[in-house]
Order: sequence, then C-alpha cells, then structure tokens
Amino acid sequence: MTRLTVEELNRADEAEFVDALGGVYEESPWVAERSWPERPFSSVSDLQRAMEETVRNASRERQLELLRAHPDLGERTEMTEESREEQASAGLDSLDPDQYEAFQRLNETYRERFGFPFIMAVRDESVDAIEDAMTERVEHSEPEEFRTALEEVHEIAALRLEELLEPREHERGSGP
Repeated sequence: MTRLTVEELNRADEAEFVDALGGVYEESPWVAERSWPERPFSSVSDLQRAMEETVRNASRERQLELLRAHPDLGERTEMTEESREEQASAGLDSLDPDQYEAFQRLNETYRERFGFPFIMAVRDESVDAIEDAMTERVEHSEPEEFRTALEEVHEIAALRLEELLEPREHERGSGP
C-alpha cells in the first residue's frame, strides 16, 4: 500500500481528504469532514491532534455514536477491514469456544452497563490482557469509562494514521 504524505492531504479537496481518512475513526467519516478545514497540517501529529479535537468538540450524542460504531471484541460479525486486522493481531479471530463464550458474556455485561461496546486498542495485545481489561473496566463509573473509551478510540485512530501516512523526516526521529 502506498502511504500518503501530509502534503498530499493538505492539497486534497474535501472529498479526497475524507476518502483517504474517513476510516481512521470507525465508521465515522464526519471526523475527517470536520477536520478538513483545519488544513494545512504541519505533521501527522498535527493532523492527529486536529482529529482528536474534532471529536472532543463534538456533542456527547455524536461521541456516543462514534463509540457505538465499534464492533464487539471477539465478535464474528461483519466489521471494517481495519477492525478485522486489529482484532486478528490480538488473536481475537481464533478464540476457542470457551474464550468466545467468555468474551460474549463480558461484551454483553459491558454494553448493558455503558450503552456502547468495550473499546480497546488491541493491536498486538494478548487475549488474556484484553479479557483482564474488560473485567476491570466494567467496574468503572459511567463518566470514567466514557472518557477511557474515547481515549482508546483516539489510540486506535493514531495507529491507523501511522499506517496510512508517511511520516516526515523529523517525525521519524532522524537528524535535521
């Protein structure tokens, strides 16, 4: 896959920009749409901050829609390619029957308590670490978990941007 540069995104019209970045936030192209006017971006980090700010400035209802756009972890249903790859990297696509049942129970308990799915940046996490996090976070207060879920959404978006975009030389950690 050819990675885009920030410069290319800065030159993109709104449709091209949204087409390129609409999947960074799960099933929520509105984040890219509302971030487009903030161009030009000086770096991938600058773009990431703008997208995060777009979400922070959205209404609580819009933020809740964003959270609800995420699939349940370990679920064997239709999901975006990005989510499928992220869950596969954590082994969630190959749960044994007992693990699958445990995840289903945890997902259901969590969703009933908070009204949105459990969200975690699972890339390269272990199944056990994810299950432990689910068990711990279901005990959070609603405001605490809403904040935590949004933080995880931003982490997922940052990882997706990292895959999509070519960093500038100074962002790679190389010399001037």
